[in-house]
Amino acid sequence: MTGYLAYPLAALCEIAGCFAFWAWWRLDRTPAWIVPGLAVLALFAWLLAQVPTDEAGRAYAAYGGVYVAASLLWLWVVEGTTPDRWDVAGGAVVLAGAAIILFGPRG
Repeated sequence: MTGYLAYPLAALCEIAGCFAFWAWWRLDRTPAWIVPGLAVLALFAWLLAQVPTDEAGRAYAAYGGVYVAASLLWLWVVEGTTPDRWDVAGGAVVLAGAAIILFGPRG
């Protein structure tokens, strides 16, 4: 699996898994939400381990930018809140940082 696919899928799993806990704790949903939440969090960890790099730290750092952008997309699509200009600007900055980490020349 390429990083191009693993990163967004991992972000979706991490956000969904964390949202399951958020829903239980903050939205008064049943504790049963934790079970699928834990499952997708495990899938998140597996997906991130599939990124083609020898350095875990570099994979995690680049993933951070994808995670922020995916979180803003979640805010918009799932929670129904349109990201404001500061959300969009911040998302663009972290995606640029992730691209530098992923595609920067290595010596």
